[in-house]
Amino acid sequence: MGTYLNPKNEADLAAAIRLAYFSASKDYRIIRELPTGIGYADIAFIPLPARNKPAIVVELKYNKSAITAINQIKANKYPEALVGFSGEILLVGINYDKDSQKHTCKIERVDNRIG
Repeated sequence: MGTYLNPKNEADLAAAIRLAYFSASKDYRIIRELPTGIGYADIAFIPLPARNKPAIVVELKYNKSAITAINQIKANKYPEALVGFSGEILLVGINYDKDSQKHTCKIERVDNRIG
């Protein structure tokens, strides 16, 4: 019998996201629990130099909402932790709902261009 990830566990959900983006490692530095000054962003994908890619900030929730996750990213100013990054940032909120046993996701784009 294989090993399965538990979608009710934030660490397992984060692992699933990292696996899904494993191929992104050629373009991104992936940071789990990025310190932001006000808490930690669950996962950040920071483009490697000379890549024309957006940065991605992911916040995971359990039994809340994807919008709550996005609001936390904004309220705690997680994108500001991407010091030196200039360009598009994708804010990604993912929630797992215990009752429906479904995930929801919300993505917002912000422009962080310097100059």
